[in-house]
Amino acid sequence: MNLFDAQSTEFIRRHIGPNEAETRQMLETIGESSTQSLVEKTIPKNIHLPSELDLPASISEQEYLQDIWMVASKNKVFKTYIGQGYYNTITPSVILRNVFENPGWYTSYTPYQAEISQGRLESLLNFQTVVSDLTGLELAGASLLDEATAAAEAMAMLFHHVNPRTTDKPRFFVDNQVFQQTKDVLVTRAKPVGIELVFGDYQNAGIDNSYFGALVQYPNSSGTIEDYRRFIEDVHYQGGYIVMATDLLALTLLTSPGELGADVAIGSAQRFGVPLGFGGPHAAFFSTKETFKRGIPGRIIGISVDAQGNNALRMALQTREQHIKREKATSNICTAQALLANMAAMYAVYHGPEGLKNIASRINVIAEAIEEELTTLGFEQLNNTYFDTLRIRADRGVIEPIALQNQINFQYYTDGTIGISIDETTTQKDALDIVFVFASSKGTDEATIGFDSEISAAGKIPAALQRTSAFLTHPVFNSHHSETQMMRYIKKLEKRDLALNTSMISLGSCTMKLNAATEMIPLSWPEFASIHPFVPQDQAAGYKQVIDELSSYLSTITQFDGCSLQPNSGAQGEFAGLNTIMEYHRANNQEHRNIVLIPISAHGTNPASAVMAGMKVVVVKSDEKGLVDVEDLRNKAEQYKDTLGALMITYPSTYGIFEESIREICEIIHDNGGQVYMDGANMNAQVGYTAPGYIGADVCHLNLHKTFAIPHGGGGPGVGPICAKQHLLPFLPGHFSLDKGQPVSAAAYGSASILLISYAYIRMLGAMGVKKSTEYAILNANYMKVRLAEYFQIMYAGKNGTCAHEFIVDLRPFKTSAGIEAEDVAKRLMDYGFHAPTMSFPVPGTIMIEPTESEDKAELDRFCDAMINIYKEIIAVQSGEADKTDNVLKNAPHTQHVICMDNWEHSYSRQSAAFPLEYIRESKFWPAVARINNTYGDRNLICTCAPVESYAEAE
Repeated sequence: MNLFDAQSTEFIRRHIGPNEAETRQMLETIGESSTQSLVEKTIPKNIHLPSELDLPASISEQEYLQDIWMVASKNKVFKTYIGQGYYNTITPSVILRNVFENPGWYTSYTPYQAEISQGRLESLLNFQTVVSDLTGLELAGASLLDEATAAAEAMAMLFHHVNPRTTDKPRFFVDNQVFQQTKDVLVTRAKPVGIELVFGDYQNAGIDNSYFGALVQYPNSSGTIEDYRRFIEDVHYQGGYIVMATDLLALTLLTSPGELGADVAIGSAQRFGVPLGFGGPHAAFFSTKETFKRGIPGRIIGISVDAQGNNALRMALQTREQHIKREKATSNICTAQALLANMAAMYAVYHGPEGLKNIASRINVIAEAIEEELTTLGFEQLNNTYFDTLRIRADRGVIEPIALQNQINFQYYTDGTIGISIDETTTQKDALDIVFVFASSKGTDEATIGFDSEISAAGKIPAALQRTSAFLTHPVFNSHHSETQMMRYIKKLEKRDLALNTSMISLGSCTMKLNAATEMIPLSWPEFASIHPFVPQDQAAGYKQVIDELSSYLSTITQFDGCSLQPNSGAQGEFAGLNTIMEYHRANNQEHRNIVLIPISAHGTNPASAVMAGMKVVVVKSDEKGLVDVEDLRNKAEQYKDTLGALMITYPSTYGIFEESIREICEIIHDNGGQVYMDGANMNAQVGYTAPGYIGADVCHLNLHKTFAIPHGGGGPGVGPICAKQHLLPFLPGHFSLDKGQPVSAAAYGSASILLISYAYIRMLGAMGVKKSTEYAILNANYMKVRLAEYFQIMYAGKNGTCAHEFIVDLRPFKTSAGIEAEDVAKRLMDYGFHAPTMSFPVPGTIMIEPTESEDKAELDRFCDAMINIYKEIIAVQSGEADKTDNVLKNAPHTQHVICMDNWEHSYSRQSAAFPLEYIRESKFWPAVARINNTYGDRNLICTCAPVESYAEAE
């Protein structure tokens, strides 16, 4: 064996679970001679790639870390005062180490199984409380993707709520002083649904009843603090609503949007301890009045009760979720930015209300001190009011070279003025350095600055807009201010959650694979973490290299001609792909091509994304085998041939099988004038063996948080880049910083910092490794399928009886025979130490299992053993051996408190409840709460931490 080759392929062996001996055993169980023969039976031969992927060879983890350090050193970490919605911040080390860098927090999944998600749910409830308190509005969500898309979601929510009354071209007013990236995303999102955006100065906007709403920035993009009360009254008088984009840190000193009369508040929580990361990922916030609770986009965490009457948290109002509403959806939001929202929440817990106010006051004081010195030097400061941003009249041509020489970035406004946005990291020395730059432009090599104790902490905030209301009064924000307290609080919450560091999470369509530590390490390096998205290009050369190379790799893997990394979620990728198609049709004078065909088996966000892109959905049937009904597709394509815009298709299908007729399907669409959009959610069954572009698609999105190893973070971040053929490349998302329009996200490269994870994944696996990952994803799924098929009915299979990388177990027969439903099986799996597979999607009453390639045979067997034992428990109910209502399934999950109660009145033993199999004794994971009452939580909607009075009453 060549030891050097062994070292370079070591990561492949680390990433893929089964070893050679286990592989042989699994193949024997399946009845196959090799993984290659299994793959050939599974993936149709007519779509196999003719050659190997043109990707670099795999490298070792140590080699990768050395390489990526050289790349990181190409980024220049200057002191940056650009602002515009992005600010340097200090991530407290206790949060950095115990949340951001902790797999217990970053590898968990969306809290659909709430009983084993109570830790992150409490933290997200804290986030909602922070947002609700600071914005002064009753209802807040558990994070959106970024500030710009949050503004677009607010516009869409109000548009659908108002159903504009007097015009076919409803209007939405946007103040000129809103951040540029927000205005641009609004343009992209307004155009497809027929909203007319009107830009102007709010002070002479001329609002009438054709406007359903308006957006203002507080403080605005120039840094001034405007009193919008009169404008808000005018908009309300005309029957419209106000969205206020704002800054949580500023709101510790400013009157809240709710107190001013705003209906919606949006913004970014980035400066609450979340690194800049060249633009993302950052948690956006969204709060509103309870009037809009049925229309608020994204997720809401609510308080309910469990089976024992204890308080328990869950995602509330889930009937609003867009995969249920399909084409009637008003938003396609599927993922959130949960990990970043949790960091922001922890930042607020750690600092508390006084700590946050002190940080904000210090920023304001430093800004005022700089203003005094610059004024003394003869410069004019134009902002009469401000929180953190000065606007100086000065010659950019003189100032900028001196600033760059001193490794300082300012904001250079189009009117020739210079912006200086102070942040939490700005020191007194930094303030002196800023003054020195301006002094140097006057020909002096000396500068001084004083911090007069008489400078007011709110000296430049108008008296009428200074905050007087309390915030963050709940004990959780006033109890954990030492590092010891904070560390233990974080650990307490972590222990309530099941993540990949506990056990396998076999969620079909969600691809919960290994998130290797080496892939994660560079994210914390300042050379990547501290880069502002609007710095000069030469300061982000390292990022540019990663972005260019990753784009090339993904284009190669998908067999497309180009790639946009901007969409910062899978649903954003769907919208971006469809918007690209629609822009292509418009450019060819075919704007009327707005019909999109979507198979009934498609992911639920597909129809929602299509409607957002201005398309009309026509559903295509599936046959009894779960395949697209080709004749129905052909008939509808021909019926709409004059208006057909696109087909949306998931491949392999959400039923876990490869459509043998996929090429024919693509040809039918093309023959009738449409484009083929492929949903890449199931790309983990394609990489290296086939590809969307080779199959015949025109554009696809990829879930980097699935196939390419970005962790799910308890519900986000995600990344959903789109790859496309040559004819669509001119219509991919752009950004003002790249001198191109049509952005779908706030930053040019979306969640840029976590692109490093997928980059590392491909570099360390190499061409051979990414292909082997596909091979083993298919092997692991088929092994589990064969083991479980003896006990459960498996729905759907390919032509040769195999599944792709996932399969569906039908639990519906047990509802009839034993009164046991899919939810009972999901909750019972918690007693065995497992997160349930995807439940009731795409078929109600089923579970969809996807093991991924990174689970070894022992873990696959452990899950199968749990399912087989659950089958026996169901049969016991079915036969009458176990009680139909008082049994281990109906009462699952069993908490430690329940098991330890003095009185045990159940018809089964404590041991069978908590330790049904021997392996559980070694490492028992206890659900934090018993089964949660979903209905109670929706009928009694509480979405913030309980008020202090409730604690006093309890005592």
